[in-house]
Amino acid sequence: MPFGKPEQTQDAVIVVEDTQTYQTIDGFGYTLTGGSAYHLHNMGATARAALLKELFSTEGNSIGVSYLRVSIGASDLDETVFSYNDLPEGQTDPNMERFSLEPDRQFLLPVLKEILTINPNIKILGSPWSPPTWMKTNGNSKGGSLKPVWYGAYAKYFVKYIQAMAAEGIIIDAITVQNEPLHPGNNPSLLMLPQDQANFVKNHLGPVFKAANLNTKILIYDHNLDRPDYPISILNDPEAKQYIDGSAFHLYGGKIETMSEVHNAHPDKNVYFTEQWIGAPGNFPEDLKWHVRELIIGAPRNWARNVLEWNLAADPEQKPFTPGGCNQCLGALTISGDQVDRNPAYYIIAHAAKFVRPGSVRIASNTPEGLPNVAFLTPAGQHVVIVLNNGGSSQSFHIRHQGKTAVATLQGGAVGTYVW
Repeated sequence: MPFGKPEQTQDAVIVVEDTQTYQTIDGFGYTLTGGSAYHLHNMGATARAALLKELFSTEGNSIGVSYLRVSIGASDLDETVFSYNDLPEGQTDPNMERFSLEPDRQFLLPVLKEILTINPNIKILGSPWSPPTWMKTNGNSKGGSLKPVWYGAYAKYFVKYIQAMAAEGIIIDAITVQNEPLHPGNNPSLLMLPQDQANFVKNHLGPVFKAANLNTKILIYDHNLDRPDYPISILNDPEAKQYIDGSAFHLYGGKIETMSEVHNAHPDKNVYFTEQWIGAPGNFPEDLKWHVRELIIGAPRNWARNVLEWNLAADPEQKPFTPGGCNQCLGALTISGDQVDRNPAYYIIAHAAKFVRPGSVRIASNTPEGLPNVAFLTPAGQHVVIVLNNGGSSQSFHIRHQGKTAVATLQGGAVGTYVW
């Protein structure tokens, strides 16, 4: 982007200050659901290789996805419900002797391994939708709570998962304790109240991770921004806090600015943005505008180290999903055989992932009326500013940095990523 001497202007001016730095960025991406892996795996080998290169490489027209979330056991975007330790009724396995990744060997593991050949440094977050049903108060994949008698066994389940994935060459950078712990109506799901999560982390999960010498980060909450009291109450407990890297959030309720409230309460702990869906059939202009404003710009401005959209891929009927799971979750991609359509979430993440590489640091920029934006300094020394024209008509503006100015114009509702 060419910069010149600053001119007098009536246009809005975005001033970028790289002397003021904030959090480091881990990456941008999606959840590689079991359904996503199924559709990718069933493509022809040549078509799949080309698509994975487009998604995960940084070369040419590739978009450089740098962060993935996977479910520990099934999510609601698998065809069937399963855990990695399903047992006949009445049986238990407190020592995890029958733990097995077998349900994901056909689709998820091969696709993840192929992705890792393209980007061996991609960060992977694991999130459970439900523990094995034999650990639950209702014996069902949907709802119920974790029986306190099985807290120790469930902590071992996480350790086994991380170790089993590592044995496959897949490093789990972080886990969340439970996906959407206040939404027991999904299938699979689990109700986990904040006091229960605090107890589980401080007395079971944290100590077991420490004993096993695991470096995998423990993230709490993983739900909506209307309940900041949930993660703050856990972090207020020093015995739990010592094991926790940070808190994870979705935005189906609350405001993105609340991430700063959680950050300010415990500035020594990280915050992450781990899920946001787009409902089928999607509305490209509105989806692009809302998600870029709230997530790509809003989440990093409020301390997020990552931004993840929800499902990477589904078929034209948004399948697969479990009985009672999300039947309207539009993937970033719609895959039918080898035919691939790119949906809003593809472009939303592409605006950031390719340019704001892991290790980039957020830097200061002001926000002129109608031009929400966020600025970064990359490990390669490049400056990146992502700007949304939040209005309905074309707008010209200036980007000013170290006394020099560049001029840009965006159509109404358009997004621009500027690099120098």
